[in-house]
Amino acid sequence: MDYHHYRETLAESLAQSELPFAPSEYRARLDKVRHAMVQQGYDALLLTDPADINYLTGYHTFEVSVHACLVCTPERLVLQVASIETGAAVATALVDEIIGYRWENLDDIITPLADLLAPCQQIGIDGWGSGLRVGVMEALSQTIGRQRFSEAGGVLDAIRIVKRPAELEMLKESARITAAGLDAAIQVIRPGMTDNDIASAGAQALLANGSEFMSLQPIVTSGPRIGVIHVNHKRHIIQPNEPVFLEFGAAYQRYTAPMMRTAVTGTPSQAHAATRDLCRALFETLCDAMRPGNTFDDAARAADALLDPQRDRLFFSGVFGYAVGAQFPPSWVEVTGYIAKGQMRPFEANMVFHLPLCLRLPGQWGVGISDTVVVTEQGGQPITTNDWQLYQAADTP
Repeated sequence: MDYHHYRETLAESLAQSELPFAPSEYRARLDKVRHAMVQQGYDALLLTDPADINYLTGYHTFEVSVHACLVCTPERLVLQVASIETGAAVATALVDEIIGYRWENLDDIITPLADLLAPCQQIGIDGWGSGLRVGVMEALSQTIGRQRFSEAGGVLDAIRIVKRPAELEMLKESARITAAGLDAAIQVIRPGMTDNDIASAGAQALLANGSEFMSLQPIVTSGPRIGVIHVNHKRHIIQPNEPVFLEFGAAYQRYTAPMMRTAVTGTPSQAHAATRDLCRALFETLCDAMRPGNTFDDAARAADALLDPQRDRLFFSGVFGYAVGAQFPPSWVEVTGYIAKGQMRPFEANMVFHLPLCLRLPGQWGVGISDTVVVTEQGGQPITTNDWQLYQAADTP
């Protein structure tokens, strides 16, 4: 059975059987995107970011390393995927047509894609997004002309960053599962165990409570390693009287509402508690500023003023919040918006951000506590359910 027969056979019984939302939801999203395309003069969008494709079609797979693209025109929605992904496309995507290519032969990509795009004079691409391969763009440029392509990443970003009611429900489900995973992991923390043991307990609870494959693994670090951003559990033994940092994010229909917590084996020191207090003050300041009409820059500057007295002592990434929604590995960051100085976009109701407030004393320790919040007229309202306390773990094995 070749992949064409495989796709046709699956379509007889499983077509759109794993569509995350009702078809009407996708039609509403597509209407918005097509309206924006017309307003901005695009005949087509060539979408390659797995999250963008998922947003408009429902298509999802854990194999996001191979080329996939969606051609969106005012009349058609065509999904191109590797031969091994045609089954997932049949089961999960709502499109007009699925085009496969042999995944071992990348030359199969260009001709059908160029044929689809040939009638289009203005084609929008996201040159800063994931999935757009240099080889594909060079071949298409040589075939139909580079002048037809222009940057259009903002077209879909401006729509995706404001969450629809159905999306908010998915994020709330993720928040529920995320909390279950963190609760389970926090409860087992003891000196003498490893960071892997803690991550294992959390991961088991995340999966048992309904998480899909996650965009990021559970993150667990301790002591001086908290001071290094983006290292993870690596068989390190938890010591007495040291902090343990956890950051989890369950996936529910690909939507992720992350949350951070910090525990201390023994009694938290005054420095640990003071840093926790600063994290909480930053959070409250940000939430108060996250109102429609204020800009991302406004919120970041308000928080930055609180952080200023500790700037020479504590390291902070500079990003007080990033948009979250439906994502795929290797990250749950949506990349449609960042709360940081210089980001002048105004907040709108139903934007959703994770506020990753982790303050690090490099070489010694760090404290991170966070919530995922939705923008409302009253400010940022948490979707996740953090208690914003330093959890006091057992001080003996």
